[in-house]
Amino acid sequence: MTADLSQLVKAYDVRGVVPDQWDEPLAELFGAAFVQVTGAAAIVVGHDMRPSSPGLSRAFARGAAARGVDVTEIGLCSTDQLYYASGAFDLPGAMFTASHNPAQYNGIKMCRAGAAPVGQDTGLSDIRELVESWLDSGTPAPSDVTPGTITQRDTLKDYAAYLRGLVDLTSIRPLKVVVDAGNGMGGHTVPTVFEGLPLDLVPMYFELDGTFPNHEANPLDPANLVDLQKRVREESADLGIAFDGDADRCFVVDENGDPVSPSAITALVAARELAKHPGGTVIHNLITSWSVPEVVREHGGTPVRTRVGHSFIKAEMAESGAIFGGEHSAHYYFRDFWNADTGMLAALHVLAALGGQDTPLSRLVAEYDRYAGSGEINSTVDDQKARLAAIRAAYESREDVTLDELDGLTITTGDWWFNVRPSNTEPLLRLNTEARDEATMAKVRDEVLEIIRG
Repeated sequence: MTADLSQLVKAYDVRGVVPDQWDEPLAELFGAAFVQVTGAAAIVVGHDMRPSSPGLSRAFARGAAARGVDVTEIGLCSTDQLYYASGAFDLPGAMFTASHNPAQYNGIKMCRAGAAPVGQDTGLSDIRELVESWLDSGTPAPSDVTPGTITQRDTLKDYAAYLRGLVDLTSIRPLKVVVDAGNGMGGHTVPTVFEGLPLDLVPMYFELDGTFPNHEANPLDPANLVDLQKRVREESADLGIAFDGDADRCFVVDENGDPVSPSAITALVAARELAKHPGGTVIHNLITSWSVPEVVREHGGTPVRTRVGHSFIKAEMAESGAIFGGEHSAHYYFRDFWNADTGMLAALHVLAALGGQDTPLSRLVAEYDRYAGSGEINSTVDDQKARLAAIRAAYESREDVTLDELDGLTITTGDWWFNVRPSNTEPLLRLNTEARDEATMAKVRDEVLEIIRG
């Protein structure tokens, strides 16, 4: 096949359609390039339940081993389970998954030893350039290299034990929890992590099936929460949890089946982490709710605002020594987890917080959900720069606004804010807005959308 790496290599990972955009021979090249760029003597590799994942993962391992590197295959795993292995073994890692993308997609999330991110500025562009050079000229056979070994190791129980050691759930009241794994890797990890806890677990779609026969494994889309919401009400459960395809993100619904904002979860977990680490720093991206920095300050912590994206969050956490970080997309990052994101650890915090007191989840999270938000609204545009310029022109002369361009364009007043960001891969503008009340939020949202779509 002829690979177009400009379509395959994204800002933080490798992702495309199999076999149209990439296949096992190309994965083998990525394995060789990964170890050459990282300088690793050994690596760890895992994969999700997609039909193409085992073959791609093994091809990557072959490419790495051919360069003299020893490879530990941990097989079926969630992305945060791969991060656990990278951290616990202190090895670079590669996870074969396309997360929440449709079944025909697959990809690689790569990290350095200790789960440190590999993004465009931290090695991914070098890997891409090396693979491109080999595609143009032929892969140079390594000289005088003894091939490395490929061995298998099961890390699921160790991963579960490590997470359970970070959150004390032994004394919580019994809870009934519905978990929608979306036929993704949550169906593999949840039974082991939850084993022995005072939880009445109601499983939904735990069968591993990378064709996603029930719904897309993307809980960020409200349509994919409908089944969970209905089941929570039917079961009179205390809460519901949904995981995405590679189970590194978790979404929560309360006892009424109503979605809980990821910003509210960020604030709740931040308060708990600050109780363990008084005075700590908490990272939040610029489109999380005003509630997050407010709660952090109220609990004696220091909030730090960053761009959207895991490589920015992880870099800021490493630089500042932050104890926790959260994003609007339900990625949650923990210093105690090598600064990596783990939806499972966030879920355990929610269970511990709910089970440690007697009020329902809706009442518990109300303390952390203080404003009216639009959620992310995507609009297709012909010219991203022109639309952003039009929005700026409409607001920059107003005396009551402040403007910043940390990530896209953010306009803030005392009563509301909005952010508009261009997509890096599609002709889209993404709008998020928040206000002190629903009517104001709707008014600002509609004004900005009229400019975007005008």
